[in-house]
Amino acid sequence: MCKLKFLFITLSWLFLSISFPTSSFAQDSLVNYEDVDFGAGEVESDATQDTLVATEDVVFSDGQDTLSQDSTAKASASAVAAPQESKSLWGIFIAGLIGGFAAFLMPCIFPMVPLTVSFFTKKSDSRSKAISQAFLYGLFIIVIYVALGMLITIAFGPEALNALSTNGIFNFLFFLLLVVFAASFFGAFEITLPSSFVNKIDSNSDKSGLVGLFFMSASLAVVSFSCTGPIIGTLLVEAATKGERLGPAVGMFGFSLALAIPFVLFAMFPSLLKSLPKSGGWLNSVKVVLGFLELALAMKFLSNVDLAYNWQLLDREIFLALWIVIFGLMGLYLLGKIKFSHDSDLAFLSVPRLVLTIVVFSFVVYMIPGMWGAPLKSIAAFLPPIGTQDFDISSASGHSATATDAASRKHYSHFHSRATIKGFDPYYDYDEALAAAKAENKPLMIDFTGWTCVNCRKMEASVWSDPKVKGLINENFILVELYVDEHDLKLPEAEQYVSKETGKKINTVGKKNTDFQITRFQSNSQPLYAIVGADEQLLVPASGANYDIESYAAYLQSAIDAYKAK
Repeated sequence: MCKLKFLFITLSWLFLSISFPTSSFAQDSLVNYEDVDFGAGEVESDATQDTLVATEDVVFSDGQDTLSQDSTAKASASAVAAPQESKSLWGIFIAGLIGGFAAFLMPCIFPMVPLTVSFFTKKSDSRSKAISQAFLYGLFIIVIYVALGMLITIAFGPEALNALSTNGIFNFLFFLLLVVFAASFFGAFEITLPSSFVNKIDSNSDKSGLVGLFFMSASLAVVSFSCTGPIIGTLLVEAATKGERLGPAVGMFGFSLALAIPFVLFAMFPSLLKSLPKSGGWLNSVKVVLGFLELALAMKFLSNVDLAYNWQLLDREIFLALWIVIFGLMGLYLLGKIKFSHDSDLAFLSVPRLVLTIVVFSFVVYMIPGMWGAPLKSIAAFLPPIGTQDFDISSASGHSATATDAASRKHYSHFHSRATIKGFDPYYDYDEALAAAKAENKPLMIDFTGWTCVNCRKMEASVWSDPKVKGLINENFILVELYVDEHDLKLPEAEQYVSKETGKKINTVGKKNTDFQITRFQSNSQPLYAIVGADEQLLVPASGANYDIESYAAYLQSAIDAYKAK
């Protein structure tokens, strides 16, 4: 019993780490490029986080230079796309798999296992028939949930799913949705389907043959919805915000596979049922722990909105304070110091529960120095940029620019104070940076980044902070950071233009940077690092996120060597 509880705790913790937008897996996918107007703030799908967009060549008017679409850029964009798309789908699948195993231990499903397995073993004439029926039962579970994922894609389409990832309105709605899910897990209410629908599905499960097995699987899905609904909803939100065409279906496949495996396994080996722990109050603890994780995840979506619209309400230290409180409360709950309405009395603290409590409180202690500017590299990818930190005890050695004219650079005052990681001195306008590169006879390193780009923050915290990489960039390149999801900074009237290809008005810095990336490099994946010479041609193929410091340093050195060889 203790082993199974500990397994759940571990899976729940992993579910949090994988559920966040861009975990260690790249969140890149292939979708069609299409501007979407959503009103206030003019957030559009072209300013997407970690999404690779396939598009036709785009030509811009109104004084904008038309850049050649060289074959090197196209080849590099294709090279980056395939592995990142595969990693993204694998990330969604694993998140679904862990979510499914967590759902299996929920109070709406776990007690049903012995009843369902005994139905197969008693009703069937032989063990082989019982196993075959269990296999069909598990298969129908997978079919039902995968069909749900496919319906999401068909109903909204990959372009609309991609638009969700960076649209401020939808990110805020996702935040509210996850808060509702958390409240449900805390016991405030239950999310249920209409009773008439549930009864109709359940009545059909008494039929014989394949039809009966199908409706038995459907009954499991609808009866357990109050427990699985928030997990499924969170998984679909995560899959949708990655912009993957097959993301929702792949996520539901992972979820349903993990849910079906135990039923089939116990039908094959009924004696294993004796090793299952008895149902009890610990099942509700499963829900509450997941509720805290849902609440922590909700903060990330709210942070996306805050960064994209420059509200400056959820700065880094505020975000950390909220996480410290959320995980602190989780630790107190695990100790039995906090009780919810459906909780039973905690007579004693089991060893697995104590271990998880130590892990949670250790995580809380780890985050506390971040309130004073500690880098917190292990979670830096999920936090707002270090530049949003109001109080940073190490700021004296970090944000000051090395160039005397830095403050007069275009857009410098808007971006630098809250965006730039310590020790770098970038430009924020391509034309200005190109002129500086030519004047100083250095290659130009273009960093396509975004406020809501988790992989960008991870690269900055884990790779760019390395002294070797930092030295290579500062000493050998002119760096320009182009934010593709900057919706608050408007272009001057004289710099606004209309794309001949899309007919959309380019009136913000984010739209301009996105159009430039797509037109020049046939990619809208962030981060994307493109290194060009004075002729604006790539010195080496463009690169996405690469968390191997030595490999990334070698990539930079190859660009330096290529520039010197010209």
